[in-house]
Amino acid sequence: MTGVGPGRPGVALADLTTLGLGGPARMLVVATTERELVDVVAAADTEGEPVLVVGGGSNLVVGDGGFAGTVVQVATRGERVRTARPGWVEVTVAAGVRWDEFVARSVAEGWSGLEVLSGIPGLVGATPVQNVGAYGREVEQAIIAIRAYDRVTAAVTVLARHQCGFGYRTSRLRAHHAPTGRYVVLDVMFELRRQRPSAGIAYAELARRLEVPLGTCVPAEQVRAAVLELRRAKGMVLDPADPDTRSVGSFFTNPVLDPVPAARLPAPAPRWPMPDGRVKTSAAWLIEQVGIHPGHGPGPVRVSTKHALALTHPGGGTTTGLLGLAGEIRQRVADAFGVVLQVEPVLVGTRLPAVRLGPELGGTKVPPSSGPAALRGAGGSS
Repeated sequence: MTGVGPGRPGVALADLTTLGLGGPARMLVVATTERELVDVVAAADTEGEPVLVVGGGSNLVVGDGGFAGTVVQVATRGERVRTARPGWVEVTVAAGVRWDEFVARSVAEGWSGLEVLSGIPGLVGATPVQNVGAYGREVEQAIIAIRAYDRVTAAVTVLARHQCGFGYRTSRLRAHHAPTGRYVVLDVMFELRRQRPSAGIAYAELARRLEVPLGTCVPAEQVRAAVLELRRAKGMVLDPADPDTRSVGSFFTNPVLDPVPAARLPAPAPRWPMPDGRVKTSAAWLIEQVGIHPGHGPGPVRVSTKHALALTHPGGGTTTGLLGLAGEIRQRVADAFGVVLQVEPVLVGTRLPAVRLGPELGGTKVPPSSGPAALRGAGGSS
């Protein structure tokens, strides 16, 4: 490309993702400053070059054929801290800072609000795109605003929390019809409380690990340690020595169902009422009920040996094989429960097999899915 700056052609995207899968990029550019990030994306847009913005690659599934465009890897750094109001601190963090590095710092500084989100891989800029969450908390609860490059207006803009359209594992920042969405996140402003104790523990599994009743306030250091223990036991903390961590974390989101399909689920199925009247259930429970258990799979790709929601690639596999396994799981759940599982990661240059629904549900065919097309990193993959 002209006008974009130095880059490397033909880099294997497998090297930029936690799955270790994906073909080559036409060109890779590493942006270490905000100016470089904006200039590369703007130049590519001007020239009509497809753009894929990536960060840590922990929520990204790239096809075996790679990406026929420019891949921009976010490597920006920086942090600004100021006292906003008594008892609170505002922290603005560059998109390229590693998320868990920032969480660890916030706990060490005595800033509470993020400790239950410990151990999530990827970059800070990723977190609002997907509205990451865990153990009873979502990142939107700590966000004040996001500064981003708007690819439509070709200008930097600020989106306040209420303008971000946050929802369950989604936001306005998440694209649906292109590899990278309208907004490329540059930095995120958080408001955190200056106190060592966490907010009241809101998740039963975490409360059991801490051996406290729900609602108890616990020192943030203890909460972080307990969360990391829970995540490691599920293969959800990156570890080069553990092949189960070569994944994108949870491959499927928990289904959120209207009341009628929710009522069709078997009585033992987990149910969590949502504020809008819908019902959330457990994807892991549905998967295990159809005979897909930890370790299931052909070998090079498989279900994690620790957690039914994670699909892992110990080595020697292909994206085609991974999505074939995902398609098998989706079809078996659809056949048994009439529920079509939605994938959490971003799919680039590839798609899931179609799901066929039984005659009792109209015999329809859910088209092949390319997954949510937003990128979970600085406006891209985490």
